[in-house]
Amino acid sequence: MSDEIKELRVSNDAMNDPAELRRRIADEGYLFFKGLMDADKLRDLRREMMSAIQDAGWLIAGTDPLDGIADINMRYTEGDNEYSTGYAQVYKLENFHRSAHWPEVTDMVASILGGPVMPHPQKVARIWFPKYTEHTTPTHQDYVHFQGSWNTLTCWAPVGDCPLELGGLAVIPESHKVDRILEHHFSLGAGGLIVDETEHDDVDPVWHSTDYDMGDALFFPALTIHKALPNYTEDRLRLSLDNRYLKVGEEIAEHMLEPHGPSRLSWDDIYPGWGADDLKYYWTTYDNPVVERDLSFSQKGFAEALDMARGGDQDAIYMLQRAVKNNKDRVDLDEAVAVLEELGLAAER
Repeated sequence: MSDEIKELRVSNDAMNDPAELRRRIADEGYLFFKGLMDADKLRDLRREMMSAIQDAGWLIAGTDPLDGIADINMRYTEGDNEYSTGYAQVYKLENFHRSAHWPEVTDMVASILGGPVMPHPQKVARIWFPKYTEHTTPTHQDYVHFQGSWNTLTCWAPVGDCPLELGGLAVIPESHKVDRILEHHFSLGAGGLIVDETEHDDVDPVWHSTDYDMGDALFFPALTIHKALPNYTEDRLRLSLDNRYLKVGEEIAEHMLEPHGPSRLSWDDIYPGWGADDLKYYWTTYDNPVVERDLSFSQKGFAEALDMARGGDQDAIYMLQRAVKNNKDRVDLDEAVAVLEELGLAAER
């Protein structure tokens, strides 16, 4: 481990002790398990997902999809049209969606939360290219993106071994005890929002992570501060599952009933190729109140990007140019076009 990154605490010793699990996550803000998920099922899922990624042209043709050898000339990230095209092929896979319902995961979540649970319909796959570190997922709290109940639990799991250099997830233990949503600001990377953990006296900014093995799983609540580590490998794609769960009866935000945005798919686009019907619109059988999405977090980040771009910030300029290029029908981007024109930059639309 890096001197700057400490080891995650392994909680396998408490796997059959729900009271201790709840005590630990309340105290430390995360639970990490070695080998919780079935490695054989994950290996099959990895082959299926990586084969779809290879068909999209993101892996070197002719290589074994299990190796995940990326074509670094095809580097894309969330927000790019090209990313959405490839991501959609992964997102249609029935087994990808089904993996969030594997009993080893849902049973553990039920133990942690103390009752029956519902997986969020919006499943998330993370596909990260090497040598593209400026787009690494920034430091944040999940609530600003997924909202609903503060008690929502995230499960992050690598689909394949994920040593530090490949860019696994890192958390700040006890950071959930801030018991509030911290101020987030514009950033590149998935979600587009970042929090500066060093600005808060009640956060001890010591990061914890590990060399993850396939089958490991990390759980944390919506206020725990976390981030992805950069993918420093030469040519390996990092693939992971990033799913959320809540206790039956807890509130869920309306947008979490829809497919993950970067896929640009509807459920009617996703379901036709599936072999079974049991997971289609499964959430309609649960009693979880649906609440309106709070757009203030993303709107604040976008307003900051506009101001930063006017000041010449290159990351903000890049984001505005990409947003205009990849979202030609969005009328709310008119101000972004105006800012780019003020700067004498092309706004391809």
